[in-house]
Amino acid sequence: MIGPRRIVCLTEEPTETLYALGEQDRIVGISGFTVRPAVARKEKPKVSAFTSARIDEILKLDPDFVVGFSDIQAEIAAELIGRGVEVWIANHRSVDGILDYIRRLGALVGVAGKANAYADGLRRGLDGIERESAKLPRRPRVYFEEWDEPQISGIRWVAELIRIAGGDDVFPELAAEPLAKRRILADPCEVVRRAPDIILGSWCGKKFRPDRVAARAGWDAIPAVRAGELHEIKSPLILQPGPAALTDGVDGIARIVRAWAARNA
Repeated sequence: MIGPRRIVCLTEEPTETLYALGEQDRIVGISGFTVRPAVARKEKPKVSAFTSARIDEILKLDPDFVVGFSDIQAEIAAELIGRGVEVWIANHRSVDGILDYIRRLGALVGVAGKANAYADGLRRGLDGIERESAKLPRRPRVYFEEWDEPQISGIRWVAELIRIAGGDDVFPELAAEPLAKRRILADPCEVVRRAPDIILGSWCGKKFRPDRVAARAGWDAIPAVRAGELHEIKSPLILQPGPAALTDGVDGIARIVRAWAARNA
């Protein structure tokens, strides 16, 4: 076997990627938030959350490589590095970044060929969806809500997937912001003014409540609310910067957009 043999994944996307590449036997620990693939939760010990980790339990697994995501896990990474563990923290926030992440992770574990082939297949799938969406007679305006209290709009890869699926994100300037705190809506009435045709909710870790959204003051004027176009995209399918977003996540958005287009042709 080339590359690391005992890998701990601090977030879901490396776990899903390594399973997709057939390299799951290298994984010795995963995030407790992992839901994809479902079998991973049964097979692998859970040693971390997102902003915290059981460092002693990770060290007991004797990892030779730990993979995490974003500046939010910097303290976890620093502690593990201080204990002599090799750590890679990715910080990708776009569709191209996700594809590049898959390629880099594959290269780091010694299966670059498989990773490149997998990423190429995901790219072809996205290109196919984009070709189909280009045939739509109208493009809906879409508001994506990542959290409700406070209201947080979608991150860059979500906005890009909405575009690929045939819609237009109503907060493109906020999507460019990598941190959630920079995507908080200073004035929720701005959603009313931007008049989305579709509202997509993915409240990280809890169920989206269309009824609560529709009941917000003044939101009955929004086209999406008047037409009942409020839909949930499950957070594990869209808010992880990994394969799920590029497959089931974008597929779910595309189905909603196409159905809207058919009703509004």
